Amino acid sequence: LPSVTVSRLCRSFLRGTTVRIPTESRKAESESHTPTDRDSTIVRRVLSPNRSAFVTHCRTLLDDGCTGIALLGTTGEANSFSVAERRALLEAVLSAGIAADKLLPGTGVAAISDTIELTRDALSHGVTTVVMLPPFYYKGVTDDGVFACYAETIERIGDARLRIVLYHIPQMSAVPISNSVIERLRARFPKTVVGIKDSAGNLDNMLAMVERFPDFAVLAGADPLMLPLLRKGGAGAITATSNIAARDLAFVYRHFADSGRAAEVAAAQASVVAARNRVSRFTQMASLKTLVAERTGDNGWLRMRPPLLPLPPHERIALVENHDREWHRGLETASARSSAISVATETVRILFAPTSYVVN
Repeated sequence: LPSVTVSRLCRSFLRGTTVRIPTESRKAESESHTPTDRDSTIVRRVLSPNRSAFVTHCRTLLDDGCTGIALLGTTGEANSFSVAERRALLEAVLSAGIAADKLLPGTGVAAISDTIELTRDALSHGVTTVVMLPPFYYKGVTDDGVFACYAETIERIGDARLRIVLYHIPQMSAVPISNSVIERLRARFPKTVVGIKDSAGNLDNMLAMVERFPDFAVLAGADPLMLPLLRKGGAGAITATSNIAARDLAFVYRHFADSGRAAEVAAAQASVVAARNRVSRFTQMASLKTLVAERTGDNGWLRMRPPLLPLPPHERIALVENHDREWHRGLETASARSSAISVATETVRILFAPTSYVVN
């Protein structure tokens, strides 16, 4: 799945406030999932990316209010795909007519040469903002090593158009991006290193970056933290749950500062938190793909490339039944809230309507 960004960032889409980020900086983006096909040949059962299903999903996310698509991130199983597969998926999205300035592909991998190739490929298609992991295989790397990798990559690419959103997810990479590294990168490449996606889940760290680095887009990687981060001058979020709750996230993003809609924002935020909790009951990525499969009626979404695995049938059934109950409860809550506050404006919207559950 792609990841949806709700932020003010320079992922080619930021709109800043307290941190004085340019208007293009703010984002509400989705970190999209990547659907896979089973190859028909017996020799090549490689679960190739399903490009047409992916394009359709990206369009749905944009229609539901996301400002952009963060494809090929953690939620999108990016590090299970080869450089060639990643390049082909980006080209498929662009060929389908999705604008380059709506895309924020992940290009950071373990080898500098592959990171450079993926980033240059994105730039060649007019995609100028990327999300970049630090090199993540070797552990215990010093700040000097992390800085050297980013600096070497930027200098070898040598393209003034490039905008990089750093990707801090130490629970997966085991290579944190410290504030010291950010400070050095900003001093040396102030027009290139424009933001960070912080998926560590520590709001205090995000707020510290907002204070310390003006004109630097700080994006939450955890959906519930977007609202408190926005209220302190953060740029928004690139999130996984936007794959199933994009409309609620987009509503919070667009109206968080509107005191006249505070009750609606609070209700939408509650729906976002509930959605995040729902997909965290079992394995998160597999749960998200299960609910996308349920919404679309396409069980191809259930497939994952090993070592990741889909949910076992009993967990899929429990997840979908719970999702259906929450969807109906959301409709009742939205109706009651609309009556109580006497407004004829948007109420909380739950993205996925329940459909019949089918197990292959």
